[in-house]
Parts: sequence; structure tokens; C-alpha cells
Amino acid sequence: MIEVLYEDNHIIVVNKKSGEITQGDKTGDEPLSEKVKQFIKNRDKKPGNVFLGTVHRLDRPVSGIIIFSKTSKALKRLNQMFQKKEVQKTYWAKCISSPPVEHQKLVHYLIKDSTKNKTTAYNVPKDRGKKSELIYTHLKNSEIKNLIEVKPLTGRPHQIRVQLASIGCTIVGDLKYGAPIANKDKSICLHAKSIEFIHPVSKEKIYIKAPIPSKNWK
Repeated sequence: MIEVLYEDNHIIVVNKKSGEITQGDKTGDEPLSEKVKQFIKNRDKKPGNVFLGTVHRLDRPVSGIIIFSKTSKALKRLNQMFQKKEVQKTYWAKCISSPPVEHQKLVHYLIKDSTKNKTTAYNVPKDRGKKSELIYTHLKNSEIKNLIEVKPLTGRPHQIRVQLASIGCTIVGDLKYGAPIANKDKSICLHAKSIEFIHPVSKEKIYIKAPIPSKNWK
């Protein structure tokens, strides 16, 4: 089932489950983009192909908000908005340990090893290192221990995962960045919780939230 959070003539926003891939990759698994296409085709009884543009992605073990465009006009404008950092995203991360500081901005220089699909964070500039920034806040949540809210200021591969791990806040279930055990469903406790942007066509302000998964977070 596709969990639709928002939809109009130009965009559809869904709550991605951990384990789903956003777009097709070498695994050959059916991507979320194709599932959403089929969902629209069946629901609206469309005889031909359904246009669906992928605007951004989430790592496979991450859950939360994904925006797809339903028109070429929306796709072009959304791509421009993401490039200009005009889309504000907020993530929740359940970490193994609490952060050393309750609220701060992290700046690292990230280098991705594509052969290992792993990113390394450095505190000082490095050749090929991409400057990466985020702001985090330790949320005092009585139900979710070590809950951290993250607002990324850049969009690098594995950015939140490696930057939090670099300050001793490895995300629960994230074996790649230091978690001692995996979640049974192979997810990690990182969730794209909310997104805010100006609609690419209507120009209205849009704010969308996605409920966190029921497993692994309590």
C-alpha cells in the first residue's frame, strides 16, 4: 500500500517505508517510483503511461517523506528548488547515545567511497571533501530515548548518518556507521519527518509531516 501524505494535479507526496528504494538500482528490486506510478494508474484507471518524476531520494534503510512530480512543469521547478536549497527538510533520528551538546551546528568535509558505499567525515577541509552542514537538537522525548531532530543545510550521501556518528551519536540499527546490532527488519532509525516548500505551480506554502514507523522507535 502507498501511504499518500499530500496530492494535487502536480505533485504527490508519500511516506516511504524503510527497505524501499526510491529509484531503480542494480538490485533489480521494484522501486517506490514504479509502485507510485502503478498506484496512480490503477486508482485513476489510466489507459496509458503515467508520468512521474523523481525529485530527491532517501537511503534504502531510511523512512519518511518523498516528493514525486506528476507533471514536467512541476519536475523542472522542484529540481531548481532543491538545487537552490529552497526546500526545508527535518529528520528525526533515534541514536544509541545522547549528543555531547544539546543543540549545535555540525560542519564536516565528506568523502564518499563508492566501492564500499560508505562516507567518511573529516573536521578539516580535504581534497575531494564536500563541505556538509546540519543543525541538530536533542529532543527531550519521554517515549523515544536519545531522539535527535536534524535540519540538513546540505544534501550529501549518508550525510546525517556519518555526521551524527562522528560526534558519538550513531543511529540505532546503522551497522555501516558503528551500531553494534542491526534492526531485525534491516532499517535504521532515521526518518524524514517533515518538509516545507513553496508549491512549484500554485506558489502556496506547503508543510507536510510523516508519522514515524511503529517498529524499532519505542
